[in-house]
Amino acid sequence: MSDFVYTPPDDPAPILHVDDDMLVVSKPAGLLSVPGRGPDRADCLIARLRVAFPEVRLVHRLDLDTSGVIVFGLTPQAQAHLGKQFEERKVQKRYMALIAGRPDADKGRIDLPLIVDWPNRPRQIVCHETGRAAQTDWRVIGGVAGDNSRVALKPLTGRSHQLRVHMLALGHPILGDPLYATGAAAGFPRLMLHAEELRLRHPATGATLRFRSPTPF
Repeated sequence: MSDFVYTPPDDPAPILHVDDDMLVVSKPAGLLSVPGRGPDRADCLIARLRVAFPEVRLVHRLDLDTSGVIVFGLTPQAQAHLGKQFEERKVQKRYMALIAGRPDADKGRIDLPLIVDWPNRPRQIVCHETGRAAQTDWRVIGGVAGDNSRVALKPLTGRSHQLRVHMLALGHPILGDPLYATGAAAGFPRLMLHAEELRLRHPATGATLRFRSPTPF
């Protein structure tokens, strides 16, 4: 990643929901959720949102290359409440992905612990000795052109690069992944991973809410 040049897209981040307590948008692929190291990585989603919502507060992140639903708090109380839901794994997430090849089964659960690959940061690796527990449910939705497949992914934990490393470990890397895909699987204009749906409780009312951003691929 030493030769990586950050070129954030001009694509807008459509607002899916906003009220006095929270803001939900759809992040475009290629845009950092928060600033990176150095002035060349200052442009990011939360910085753009602060123009219209100066009180916006971070709750969780999506990888640079991942698009889709992301939620922010608009008050300290809402930020804490939403953050606790993520921490306690009460938020239900659904991602869509295009993967290389066709799995032998139609669905399954991947239970493989993950840890940062320190010499190759930000890559993550499976490590049964020191990795943190990570589980992902997956289900084939249908095939796409060639020998690739469309899958729905439900992370039960929230480890960094979890879905990307788990699908690689399954033998079916996500198409267009700049870190984990190789050969033909790498030859796509973007990472084919999208946070399609998020379900959580409203931080003030307790009502169950569902936010959805249609998959763009």
